[in-house]
Amino acid sequence: MTYNISIYHETRRIKENGKYSVKLRVYNKHENVKKVRYFTTGIDLTEKEFETIWLNPENKKLRATNKEIELKLKAIEKRANDEAKAMSVFDFSKFESKLFRKSTDKNNIKYHFNLVIDKHISNDKIGTAESYRYTLNSLANFSEDKKKCSIDKLSFNDITVDWLKDYEKFMIGNGKSYTTVGIYTRTLRVVFNNAIEENDISIDIYPFGKNKYKIPRTKKVKKALNSFELKTLFNAKAANDKEEEAKNFWFFSYACNGMNLKDIALLKYSDIANNKFTYYRAKTFDKSSEKTEITIYLTDFTSSIIKKHGNKKKDGFVFNIVTQSENSETQYKKIKNFNRYINDHIKRIATSNNLSSDCSFYWARHSFATNSIRKGASMEFISEALNHSDLNVTKNYFAGFEDKAKKEFANSLLDF
Repeated sequence: MTYNISIYHETRRIKENGKYSVKLRVYNKHENVKKVRYFTTGIDLTEKEFETIWLNPENKKLRATNKEIELKLKAIEKRANDEAKAMSVFDFSKFESKLFRKSTDKNNIKYHFNLVIDKHISNDKIGTAESYRYTLNSLANFSEDKKKCSIDKLSFNDITVDWLKDYEKFMIGNGKSYTTVGIYTRTLRVVFNNAIEENDISIDIYPFGKNKYKIPRTKKVKKALNSFELKTLFNAKAANDKEEEAKNFWFFSYACNGMNLKDIALLKYSDIANNKFTYYRAKTFDKSSEKTEITIYLTDFTSSIIKKHGNKKKDGFVFNIVTQSENSETQYKKIKNFNRYINDHIKRIATSNNLSSDCSFYWARHSFATNSIRKGASMEFISEALNHSDLNVTKNYFAGFEDKAKKEFANSLLDF
């Protein structure tokens, strides 16, 4: 055991009430580093009171207030030791957060969701934090509407296999897709795993896995335009400047290996050199200790888009989507709004040219992957271009081969 916990009387500073603070003293020695921290108990005592109440354990004469104080201090010391013992490796920050939470928090769904949300916000992962908020709101709607249980009181013990099956029925009955159910229940599973890892709940109540609740898996809808559709969209006449801008950014993404809008928004002029630019993909940057730099070679088309839509002052971001002075939350909202703006106008162009009305900015990434493979690029090459860590992820981007290619292949089988 690397730590020691005790009740400590801080007699170096007398308070206005003529008493001294009673604190929790936590000593930790880990890897030859010694640290001591003190946590307030909210109790003040004189030296005589402290000696009477705490330093004389055999004292049988404690009555009324003194007895209550003794019991309170014992409870604080016991809880501190229990929380410390539950940690596989003692950590002051985790210990402090657990010590000062409500006793019911360790089994509370909302509390653990908020821990994850706050963590992602502090790491500037605003989009990820939002996805956890959406899941929490969905669980709250179901719990309060169907189970008559406030989200503030919903515990991990409440969420059983039957509870999850009822939640799935509730979601589907309200017009949600199995894809959405899968996203939300996977997010909930992450929160379960976090609570188990923190020793706040027992793995015995885990409702996911073999012979338990199965998270629905759906085949991903392919979101790629074929070569004919790409040509149609590229040559489509925009009805106004907004549609033209939307189309330009869509094809900029396509021509830059399916570059995500956030990465486009955060692209700096300082990233461009020798007719190419390099960047780190924001979505995966924190998921691996090994950072992979992506290189995109500029073409006449992509250079023309930068020239047309880029900031004239070349000392910051290339495009006027966000600014460097804005915090991550503001940038997230502006990128989301710009994505909505592009989607709105690209759908109008698509619809007026007899293309899928579901076409969105994200289709540019899938279209890049699919058409590159159809043109002969290997799956490994596309995986590297998309900055995927797993080849299976890349395969999900591929919309399959066109009928023309299949017919040509069939006719070639007997061409020995």
